[in-house]
Amino acid sequence: MRPTMMMRSGGGGEVGKHNNFIGNWGNFGGLKQKGIVTYGISMNRQNPLAGTFHDAIFNTWRRFSGQVLYWAPPAIAGYYIVSWAIERNEYLNSKAGRAEFADSE
Repeated sequence: MRPTMMMRSGGGGEVGKHNNFIGNWGNFGGLKQKGIVTYGISMNRQNPLAGTFHDAIFNTWRRFSGQVLYWAPPAIAGYYIVSWAIERNEYLNSKAGRAEFADSE
């Protein structure tokens, strides 16, 4: 006996018979899967912060050492340029600086 059109279209046949393995619309329960193994651990046996501080220290060092050559030289050069400019400005606005460059303006 051949399945009817209703059973071919998934409209109400038994799950597992007549190539109907998913279930009806809205009821996609299907057959139980075989060969899938899941493991679990009790909530009071877990340690969610295990190795957090150790990993944070070494991961931070790894990321810092990988990026330090990109930002440290420009930061050091910028610091020395700004400090030179501040010292030069203070000298030019001092009594000795005004006396030295008074005739150039």
